[in-house]
Amino acid sequence: MSAQPFKALLGAAAGASLLTAAPAMAQVIKYESSAKARILDGAEVKAGTDLFFLSGQLASPIDPKKTFMDVKSVDDLGDTKTQTISALSKIKAMLESKGYTMADLVKLTLFVAADPKTGKMDFDGANAGFLQFFRTADNPSTVARSAFQVAALAGPYFLIEIEATAAKKK
Repeated sequence: MSAQPFKALLGAAAGASLLTAAPAMAQVIKYESSAKARILDGAEVKAGTDLFFLSGQLASPIDPKKTFMDVKSVDDLGDTKTQTISALSKIKAMLESKGYTMADLVKLTLFVAADPKTGKMDFDGANAGFLQFFRTADNPSTVARSAFQVAALAGPYFLIEIEATAAKKK
C-alpha cells in the first residue's frame, strides 16, 4: 500500500473513532440569551453525565447555637435575602462535599413564602441573595431557575426553600 492511501485510511479511522467517542463523552450545555441575564434559558445534560439532586434546603438559624426547635420568629432566621444566602451556602457545602462546585448547578427551584412582617413575598431579597453566588468573580456562570410563591414552608418563619440539580462531566 502506498503512503497516500494509507494516510487517508488512517485519517478516516481516527475520524471514525472520534465520532463514536463523542456520544459517550458527557456534556453539560448551558443556554443563555444574554451574558448579563440573571438566569439561563435552559441547560442540556447529555447521557453519561454525573447528576446530583439536592433536596430542598431551608435557612439555618442565624445564631449557630440555636437549632430549628429554637426558632421563634423570622428574626431567628433573617429576612428573605439572609435566608437565601443561608440556603445557598448549605447547597454549596453539600456540592463541595461530593466534588461539585456552584458552577456545576444546572437548575434551581425556589419556593418563596410571604414574610409575616409585610405579608408579601420578597422576590427582590431572593434575587439579592442569589446574586451572591452567581455571576460573581468566583462563579461567573448561572443556572436555569424557577420560582414559586407558596402559602407556607415547613415552619412559619421560613421564607425560602431551594432545591438544586447539579451536573458534571464524569
